[in-house]
Amino acid sequence: MIRIPIETHTLDNGLRVILARDPAAAVVAVNLWYAVGSRNERPGRTGFAHLFEHMMFQGSQHVPESAHFALIEKAGGSLNGSTWLDRTNYFETLPSNYLELALWLESDRMGWLIPAMTQEKLDNQRDVVKNERRWRVDNQPYGDWDERLQAMVYPPDHPYHHSVIGSMEDLDAASLEDVEEFFRTYYAPNNAVLTIAGEFAPAEAMRLVERYFGPIPSGPPVPPIPGRTQIPTSLATEVWQVAEQDISLARTYVAYRIPPFGTAEFYPATVAAHILAAGQASLLTRRLVRGRKLAQDVVAYAFPIVVGAAMLAIWATARPGVDPETLEGALFEEIDALRDVSDAEVQRAINLIEARQLSDLQKMDERADQLSMYATLFDDPERINTELDRIRAVTPAAVRDFAQSHLGANQRAVLRYVPKNGEAA
Repeated sequence: MIRIPIETHTLDNGLRVILARDPAAAVVAVNLWYAVGSRNERPGRTGFAHLFEHMMFQGSQHVPESAHFALIEKAGGSLNGSTWLDRTNYFETLPSNYLELALWLESDRMGWLIPAMTQEKLDNQRDVVKNERRWRVDNQPYGDWDERLQAMVYPPDHPYHHSVIGSMEDLDAASLEDVEEFFRTYYAPNNAVLTIAGEFAPAEAMRLVERYFGPIPSGPPVPPIPGRTQIPTSLATEVWQVAEQDISLARTYVAYRIPPFGTAEFYPATVAAHILAAGQASLLTRRLVRGRKLAQDVVAYAFPIVVGAAMLAIWATARPGVDPETLEGALFEEIDALRDVSDAEVQRAINLIEARQLSDLQKMDERADQLSMYATLFDDPERINTELDRIRAVTPAAVRDFAQSHLGANQRAVLRYVPKNGEAA
């Protein structure tokens, strides 16, 4: 088992810093998590967190537009950012001797983005995000599945009810003043975690962190997550929706509310997802894809999210000529079969999760990202060394109990995609 040694520090402005040195690494990964995602957006102002993922690469006071990418890539590194329900993150991996470059770039857009923000940049990136929505969501087969499922699984006043990418109307309504206020509220050192993993000298790294991030003033107190955050961890009734699209094959999504990521009850859910659809030996692949040949593909995923309740999503694409009702009946049977799952199936799933985690932790960028995650969500970066213990502790009885208590027919949201007019596109 890998045990990752870490140091934790907190600057006077509230920035939490995690150092995870690995002298065997040839690179250094710099990872910055802000505790802001779509969950923090208010009605009428959705999509702001994702919009900022784009705005943060448009230059800051001392970094010209597009120079962030150019400088990191010139140094032989890679970089990106992403937005999700609970967070926004930015990350670079580069040769160890370029650590100072990455810290300077990240600090400049944390502390000095507003002076470089213009209406022209906002309009430009708003159009980019709208085009991204058209490409990924509105004009993509099944592209709005997560948006639809979130709205079915979470009530309208819950922060997960709306999608990460936001609506066209809200993006159009965003003013420069709105965007600046959102930035000042959430993109501040007291709402961020900075992780450095790989080969570096810890004392020198902290000197550089203090130099570049120390002068940035702390932001205002972070507002509470808007809306109703406490909800039951299972649906009270079955919910159905049928969506007609220009698609060739019908697909059915089934979603359940489950206990939040980090609670003891979440881990049987993620083991159950792996039993159902991880790998060629999974239940759904063996029985629906290879055996009965009802499904073209299958997926199951437990969303690691923390506000009130998480979500287990399962989907299957019908083979040509297979009726959606037939596929759904078989899918529900296999989900029900988790109530009697064998010990061997549970152990196989645990082994898969363990192998994947151990492989991921060999990569400095993944190691840094997980440290930032555990610090942001749980204020406990040391969980990186104990999380697998929680998976290994899942028993077959716990998976069976989870299926019995959370995966009933009256606890599911079912979203069926069918070809328009009943004909394949």
